[in-house]
Amino acid sequence: MLLDKVVGLMSGPEVVATTTELPESRVRLEATVPAELLERSIERAAKQVGRNLRVPGFRAGKVPAKLVLQRVGRDAVVDEAIRADLNDWYVEAIRATKISPIGNPEVEPFDIPAEGAAFTFSAEVGIIPSADVSNLTELEVGKAEPSADDEAIDRELEQLRDRFARLDTVDRAAENDDYVIVDFVGKLDGEPFEGADAKGQMLQIGSGHFIPGFEEQIIGMKAGDERVITVTFPEDYNAEHLAGQEATFDITLNEVKAKQLPDLDDEFALEVGGVDTLDELKADIKTRLAESEEGRLEQLFRLATLDAAAIKAKVEIPHALAYEHAHQEFHRMMHRFEHQGISQEIYLQSVGKTHDEVVDDAVPGAEQQLKRQAVVTGLVAAEGLSATDAEIEEAVQPLAQREGISLKKAMARLEGRGQIDVLRQDLAEQKAVDLLVERAKAISVDAAKKAGTAYTPSREEQAENPGLWTV
Repeated sequence: MLLDKVVGLMSGPEVVATTTELPESRVRLEATVPAELLERSIERAAKQVGRNLRVPGFRAGKVPAKLVLQRVGRDAVVDEAIRADLNDWYVEAIRATKISPIGNPEVEPFDIPAEGAAFTFSAEVGIIPSADVSNLTELEVGKAEPSADDEAIDRELEQLRDRFARLDTVDRAAENDDYVIVDFVGKLDGEPFEGADAKGQMLQIGSGHFIPGFEEQIIGMKAGDERVITVTFPEDYNAEHLAGQEATFDITLNEVKAKQLPDLDDEFALEVGGVDTLDELKADIKTRLAESEEGRLEQLFRLATLDAAAIKAKVEIPHALAYEHAHQEFHRMMHRFEHQGISQEIYLQSVGKTHDEVVDDAVPGAEQQLKRQAVVTGLVAAEGLSATDAEIEEAVQPLAQREGISLKKAMARLEGRGQIDVLRQDLAEQKAVDLLVERAKAISVDAAKKAGTAYTPSREEQAENPGLWTV
């Protein structure tokens, strides 16, 4: 069914696009690039090709576009132009039709347009499915009561003890969990190798921060002892020239230190909490944990409310769409990691999984995210929710302050990046969630389980399925 999302020409030539619904939450996108817009791309492509073209009478890079087209052939240059700008045209078509694509589009083979003609292309892409949000006014959602049990308080106390522990030098052989200060030199085939020597290196035995087998072989050494140990680098070690190699390390142990935990008494309470007694410290911890738990539950209640709405609206997500979304999110994550110097190979080694295994594990979370988004998108449309200019300016103001620029300049910067419309949509979606949460009735978790509706997870449930409960 034609969605009638046709965008007309505004000031200057723009991509014109329509969408047609397909089964399995997919659409066919039909886009037309006006001839004038295409010609600009052809000229850019011709200049790029012309940089490597040597033509008598013209300096390098100065060959006219028309001559490049004659020498190379129009079809070849037009093909280059289309492939260079197709992604940008696709993005424009997406904006024009106001759809939210999931995953990468399947662009159909295209024909080279005749001279002076427009260029048309078609693509299929997944989209967020529609949700019937007409009957979501009486939602019941399970919400746990915030609390801090004795075990949680004890864990917090032990963490405080560990944080305020001191390392004391001990006159005995090193044991597991001890801290040792060592000098070492690594050797391959009896010859030292780069990056495998250190002096005064502190390590904790049993931490697993060194090569497997390294720390364990220090156990039993005393200050002043020397020892040669043998280790084998893992097959997937980051430095390929060391992967799988057997190496020796000449170790000198300088000092053994043991962690000394402070006693749990009133003196400890005064030092770490500024209160007179241990009971007062426990009471403070209980209050703080309860407040933290309340904040956690408030955030999770918003997600659980969306889940309850998706159950009531009977939102279904095709597996292929959830997989595509999981795949897309994985590569977005890797893009962020690569900016931090973490390659995909290193990340996969760190988690001990293949690319496909990581994506497969993320599919349930992706499915839930898409169900929530379907509800939110449906509510925005059904309730006619939008963000005012004043609300957008209020949202941009913190950015302007952080950047040390005026609000007007910050707005112009976001507008130039095409981010104002994204922000406007985000604010409208926040209103949709606020509206749904306001209408929802909180019930006990047990009652929610019996009713088959959504509820806020315990910390253990959240830890078991972090992809489902990312706030």
